[in-house]
Amino acid sequence: MRIASLVTRITQQMRRDRRTLALFFLAPLLILTLMYFIFDTEASDLKIVVTGSDEMIVKALKKADFQVTAAEEFSQEKMIEKDTDGWLHVENGKMKLTLLNDEPTRAKAVQMQMMQGLQGNEKSAPSIEEKYVYGDANTKGFDTFSPMLVSFFVFFFVFLIAGIALLKERTSGTLERLLATPIKRYEIVAGYVIGYGLFALVQTIIVVLYAVNVLDIVLVGSIWLVLLTNILVALVALSLGTLLSSFATSEFQMVQFIPLVIVPQVFFTGIFPLDGMSDWLQKIGKVMPLYYASDAMNGIMYKGFTFNEVLLDLLILLAFAIVFITINIISLKKYRAL
Repeated sequence: MRIASLVTRITQQMRRDRRTLALFFLAPLLILTLMYFIFDTEASDLKIVVTGSDEMIVKALKKADFQVTAAEEFSQEKMIEKDTDGWLHVENGKMKLTLLNDEPTRAKAVQMQMMQGLQGNEKSAPSIEEKYVYGDANTKGFDTFSPMLVSFFVFFFVFLIAGIALLKERTSGTLERLLATPIKRYEIVAGYVIGYGLFALVQTIIVVLYAVNVLDIVLVGSIWLVLLTNILVALVALSLGTLLSSFATSEFQMVQFIPLVIVPQVFFTGIFPLDGMSDWLQKIGKVMPLYYASDAMNGIMYKGFTFNEVLLDLLILLAFAIVFITINIISLKKYRAL
């Protein structure tokens, strides 16, 4: 009987908590649907440019399922601009292959398909000199998305801790007592953002330095740019976490936002190839902060991008933070009208 009474009480509590019920039943369906479309995506064709070649080589590469473009002149700058997987230059019977290698799996696919395609014209595989725009022959897939993991963990823990911390302030009555004073709404938000932001800053520095110096995660660009990027990521997570905490009534409900806010962003960080996704999926990714954080981190740590090359990503992250902070200020109206 006592067990039955306990089961009855829990059932009644869950039935009254419509938000929890909705998250409990609908969130898995949302994530599962998103995963279905992402994993059902076909990989985009390998793009290669051929210079100084004859028609036979171009035909052989097309037969090997390459998207081939024949050109008189080409350069590494154009490779990066046009996102070309490979550039094959033939001169005096010698072949030189330049691989973009922004995704090592695609670079290896280019090598394999090219050897198979060209081997069809010769008794043995041709000798090809290889060069890499990013990384080298030993680059692994983890080297390209490990920078994204740094930003993800900064975002995740700042979001969760900041949201739960402010929720405790509200449920304990501290926020209501604070609102009873003449303090302005923007001053409250600024105080919380700066206060928790100091701890988020320290956490960001620790995570970045640990990842680079202890785990030896690849770093080609400036560590100061890495720190700046992750400070903006922490600011976005802090402002978003405090904003969503106003819609939760308990720590349990705050945790429930993870599958709706955090998990979908993981799919658009570059861990899964974005080029082959449908256009509507790519548009969804572009409204998520971690999309721009990952783009900037991958550019800085793996490709050696400079400040100007990641400036747009940083400005968009800053814009996200400003928008979330502004909504935070407006949302305080429901607790007190000033």
